[in-house]
Amino acid sequence: DVRSFHHHFHTCRVQGAWPLLDNDFLFVQATSSPMALGANATATRKLTIIFKNMQECIDQKVYQAEVDNLPVAFEDGSMNGGDRPGGSSLSIQTANPGNHVEIQAAYIGTTIIIRQTAGQLSFSIKVAEDVAMAFSAEQDLQLCVGGCPPSQRLSRSERNRRGAITIDTARRLCKEGLPVEDAYFHSCVFDVLISGDPNFTVAAQAALEDARAFLPDLEKLHLFPSDAGVPLSSATLLAPLLSGLFVLWLCIQ
Repeated sequence: DVRSFHHHFHTCRVQGAWPLLDNDFLFVQATSSPMALGANATATRKLTIIFKNMQECIDQKVYQAEVDNLPVAFEDGSMNGGDRPGGSSLSIQTANPGNHVEIQAAYIGTTIIIRQTAGQLSFSIKVAEDVAMAFSAEQDLQLCVGGCPPSQRLSRSERNRRGAITIDTARRLCKEGLPVEDAYFHSCVFDVLISGDPNFTVAAQAALEDARAFLPDLEKLHLFPSDAGVPLSSATLLAPLLSGLFVLWLCIQ
């Protein structure tokens, strides 16, 4: 699922590597594969994040995470932006090694949270609007900006149960941690049904908590879809910071 900067919430079928962000400052790519054998829905197995070179600020830094491998360091082994004057404005840390990584990029007003839950990765970002929108026409395919392309969205009619859990059981499991029947709740029910794994309830709860922490306007926290691919709230960007979610991708400005 992806919650875009414009507060669209889509369930996606994207497989392989797709860009979440591609602008003058950041490149983020998610690599996904089917959630279960024969399922249309996919889960994120790998994330690649590139903090682009900024003269007099930071060296280019690359972070890669895969399922069962969430390093608390960039590819070169460092935990900051290098020896340039702004190097300390990029940092990486964790409160739960192996399951959670937080990257702070203060020089561009950005916070990224990566989690591993139920055998998949989630990506949440809060980023300054000027940064998120600093891209050319050639960089128009970005799931955090435009959501899933229409051809890659799943409608409710395509959400067929493939696991051993009934819909009533899935709803009960999700309701325990997600009492409001919003987009996160419905995403939870769908993921539990498709995967047959109750641990997907934890992933949905974590996504909601990231949104709660990142959203400047909590009135937009709970989104209520009429169907996948339909905007869940106004696309107007009123806040100076964007945030977004991809359960799994959350993108917030």
